[in-house]
Amino acid sequence: MSKNRLSDSFIELSARERARALLDTGSMRELLGPFDRVTSPWLASQGIVTQADDGLVVARGTINGQSAVVLGIEGSFQGGSMGEVSGAKMAGALELAAEDNRNGIPTLAVLLLETGGVRLQEANLGLAAIAEIHAAIADLRRYQPVIGVIAGTVGCFGGMSVAAALCSYVVVTREARYGLNGPQVIEQEAGIAEYDSRDKPFIWSLSGGEQRHATGLADRYVADDVARMADTVRELAAAGVPALPRDQRIDEFLALLDRIDVDTQPDSARVREIFGKGVKA
Repeated sequence: MSKNRLSDSFIELSARERARALLDTGSMRELLGPFDRVTSPWLASQGIVTQADDGLVVARGTINGQSAVVLGIEGSFQGGSMGEVSGAKMAGALELAAEDNRNGIPTLAVLLLETGGVRLQEANLGLAAIAEIHAAIADLRRYQPVIGVIAGTVGCFGGMSVAAALCSYVVVTREARYGLNGPQVIEQEAGIAEYDSRDKPFIWSLSGGEQRHATGLADRYVADDVARMADTVRELAAAGVPALPRDQRIDEFLALLDRIDVDTQPDSARVREIFGKGVKA
């Protein structure tokens, strides 16, 4: 590993480079790569030059010697937004991984989530694809871990934040953000007095990686370092399927939400007090 700090940064890598860094050395092969030209038919009519394979890299290989698929969203293309084609690529890859398991080939998945959610210009097509992704994660995680990685700088919002919550494990960095709605959407709907999207310390204090880990909504909090991220993913891959997925602990989370005063916006310390003590991984 280079001693150059920038080159050791996981966040600085492209989606393709991140996938390669997490798979066993020399095992990566890309499916539906750039020369296959599988991209959304809706982008050209908007004058958008398609790139980054419609924003999703699909890589097969091994992790700890076990069959794995890594699905990397390219955050620099359309804000990591998911459309008809990119969503179908992710859902299809997850479905094939589940089928592998049913055929006796243990295959896990890693989702590299740098996304603002669905592409508004693809509307229902994108939403349908995200619903298919959710169903595919729920299917695959019965057999092998589905590991979600939210590194930065885009964060993970919208329907894809639900995909993250469905994962067996979620890994975050200090630079990550993770929530159902992005700061600007919340400000638009609730007003700047309620949620100022320009106040970065405030935003990260509530939806940043450190807070999400402290409140039990993420399983690992990792420094922005390629080797540490790869080690963490290998550790979670070896851990196997968790006894009870986070989304099935409904009563526990509802009890914690009941402790929040809806008439007063709780600060990060109060949220951490409630969830940090109440949620047991």
